[in-house]
Amino acid sequence: MAITRLEPDDPPMIGKYRVLRRLGEGATSEVFLAYDDFHGREVAIKRVRSPAGRSEADVHFSPHFFAAEAALVGRLNHPNVVQIHDAVDDGMAPYLVMEYVPGATLRHFCQQDRLLPLEQVVEIGFKCAMALGYVWRQGLIHRDVKPANILAITDGPELLDIKLTDFGSVLNMGSDRTQIHRVGSLAYMSPEQLEGSTLDCRADIYSLAAVLYHLIAGRPPFEADSQGALLHMICHAEAPALTGLREGVSEALDLTIRSALAKSPGDRPEDWDQFAQSLSSLITNHEVPRGQLQRVLDSERFNLLRALEFFAEFGDVELWEVVHRAKWQRFPFGHKIFKRGQEGKQFYCIAQGEVEVFRDGERVARLGAGTSVGEMAYLAPSPDLRKHAADVIVSEPCTTVSFNPDSLAQLTPDTRHRFDAAFIRVLVRRLHAAHEALAHPRRIL
Repeated sequence: MAITRLEPDDPPMIGKYRVLRRLGEGATSEVFLAYDDFHGREVAIKRVRSPAGRSEADVHFSPHFFAAEAALVGRLNHPNVVQIHDAVDDGMAPYLVMEYVPGATLRHFCQQDRLLPLEQVVEIGFKCAMALGYVWRQGLIHRDVKPANILAITDGPELLDIKLTDFGSVLNMGSDRTQIHRVGSLAYMSPEQLEGSTLDCRADIYSLAAVLYHLIAGRPPFEADSQGALLHMICHAEAPALTGLREGVSEALDLTIRSALAKSPGDRPEDWDQFAQSLSSLITNHEVPRGQLQRVLDSERFNLLRALEFFAEFGDVELWEVVHRAKWQRFPFGHKIFKRGQEGKQFYCIAQGEVEVFRDGERVARLGAGTSVGEMAYLAPSPDLRKHAADVIVSEPCTTVSFNPDSLAQLTPDTRHRFDAAFIRVLVRRLHAAHEALAHPRRIL
């Protein structure tokens, strides 16, 4: 939505929120940027138009969509889903208070002259699949996955992250209230959604595949001059091969997208995990061209962490926090991560590579991927105990994930709890190893 200035007729306040400017408007609602003085943050407020500003059809249409999103206040907590902070039903013009995400939507990148690199499109697909998988596990089907409902967080020309928004069309599988059916945006709706059939997560998988198709080709899977013709194509025609629409599209990428566009849900990926893994494998198997920066993608980091023993008990949401909050570093052979006598507060998890631990010049341990170093100094209650008792030297080039007390404090309580549990497992194993070394020194040697 285009940002406009606050007009004389725009409200200076909506409830307790101070309005800063109008962000945009739709058929049934208007969106404002506002400030939450109590929490000290900017928020986006989506307000249903008052009856005077709505058509007769909209008067009956809007409250259902407000109620669907209002039921999700505080319920969705995922790095790639816009949070809904509050919902206020004032009778005339109910409104939602949401996380404010500056920037454009993915519609900006659907035009032929603005298409994103293929690796970024696949990365977007992976993040959306993980977010929608989280949504599905909450008993929800979005039903309106489209470029306009995916916010893009950018830094200049580079797209850094995405956030899924607008749950007005959500189907709540656990709700006993009346819900509207046959909703969504036609160009991205699955055949079973158009027919009013029973839905599951594969309806949203189809819609996401249609979005990715549009981002790759600069056009949706199906286009027609009339709504009737478009309906027929969605239900009966096959989408053109992507390999013929854009240079660099591999057969594997084409197959991944178009299989998710299958007419029958049974012919699509069976769940979000399967679809997410098929997208990430395109990166790991070099089935998409890599950009000039050759940066490590978030999907690669996520899958790297998922394979490590230290993070075995972390859920997807907690792992995404680690991906975004951790400090990622690469160290060459011979680099000293810690020196004996050095005071430290930082701990490292070895994501790739290997380190060796030396005491008094003698190697006492070799640690590889999935192990951690420095947690004893990190956990120590006093400065004297924070001094490292050994040298830790890189023996094979390493990729590490590190935290200090300040960065760990920024994590949610659930993620900090996962770290505490992981530390306990590490300490128990090391105490057991020390006990075995004392009880059976010959066997250990």
